[in-house]
Amino acid sequence: MSVFLIADIKVTHDQWIPEYATNVHRIVERHGGKYLSRSGNITTLEGTEKDSTLVAILQFPTKEALAGFANDPEYQPYGESRKAGSVSNFYMIDDTDIAGEIPYLIPG
Repeated sequence: MSVFLIADIKVTHDQWIPEYATNVHRIVERHGGKYLSRSGNITTLEGTEKDSTLVAILQFPTKEALAGFANDPEYQPYGESRKAGSVSNFYMIDDTDIAGEIPYLIPG
């Protein structure tokens, strides 16, 4: 079962971004993950507009793989610098369908 990490980030100090952007994707890949998007082109279609600077969507093969990335000692300094220079909200969702009506998703 795939899981997705949705990172909703408002940058408050941008000094962490170059090293994070250059290096973190390699750590993600080492844990079987991949970026589906890492974009600052955010358009609110419905609801309250947010002041996010960027949203990233990552896919991992399992919850354990995502946890492995999040807890990887090599990632820790990048995560700490991101936390110090942003307001970050991270969400994990799986690839299930809560209603159980979409045939290509696992009923959830």
